[in-house]
Amino acid sequence: MLAIAISLNTQTLQAAWRFIRQPAHPRANLAKMPAFSTYTAGTAVSKEPDRLFAQPLAQVPDFAFNEDVVRVFPDMIKRSVPGYPTIVENLGVLAAQFAQPGSVLYDLGSSLGAVTQALRRHVRTDGCRVIAVDNSAAMVERCREYLNGQDSMFQELLPVEVIEGDILALEFQPASVVALNFTLQFIAPDQRTALLSRIRQSLLPGGALILSEKLRFEDEQEHALLTDLHIAFKRANGYSELEIAQKRSAIENVMKPDSLEEHRERLLAAGFSKVVPWFQCLNFASLIALP
Repeated sequence: MLAIAISLNTQTLQAAWRFIRQPAHPRANLAKMPAFSTYTAGTAVSKEPDRLFAQPLAQVPDFAFNEDVVRVFPDMIKRSVPGYPTIVENLGVLAAQFAQPGSVLYDLGSSLGAVTQALRRHVRTDGCRVIAVDNSAAMVERCREYLNGQDSMFQELLPVEVIEGDILALEFQPASVVALNFTLQFIAPDQRTALLSRIRQSLLPGGALILSEKLRFEDEQEHALLTDLHIAFKRANGYSELEIAQKRSAIENVMKPDSLEEHRERLLAAGFSKVVPWFQCLNFASLIALP
């Protein structure tokens, strides 16, 4: 009994000493908080499986980020985009390297706020705040619910404003980080350079744009191979041939991917000085663009 008491007392003292040695600033401990998932929040995230295209449709409508999609979006994105959780979590890690005191961090096309929550988990730079923007009313409403359900400590340390609006009409404030996570591909191709130019003009020296997109490939054989592998990925995640075909028909008119070289050339034309690919899984990639 004495040995147990001594052991417990030693553990208590060690724990107290670790607490005393911790940095005083509360931000110092945010990195130790578990990520749990890309949609961690106090408000329960929908776990409804994506069955939107499971039944034959007489006419497949164009894909839209409506209430039906919002309900199944966490399941849809995880089963459709290889590497998505890795991109999102590491986007927070990358943003922490570029965030500057007192600056804005933009999450453009924020959907349910997965990137915004990654920023909250990793960015500990004083005085930063996040502006998350999406043009889907259903996405914005649910995103606000998720974020408001989090511990108030997160809002105190990294405030977030969620805006329903068109990013093409957004008046950018000086920013150190801008995230475009699978968003540019839904913008009309002839409007992409102008948007990127405005983002570049808003970036502070030392800041960064982090751009994630689905890719197409100039080489037909390479494009066919990676398309087939992506379909295999979706099959492995439980999608049927009917679901895959109908989803492809729904999205092909609203999502127009670019090649990696097209992204690089456009970013340089928009005024960025350096484009660094940091992640690729099949036909999905993420780039860092430096001012």
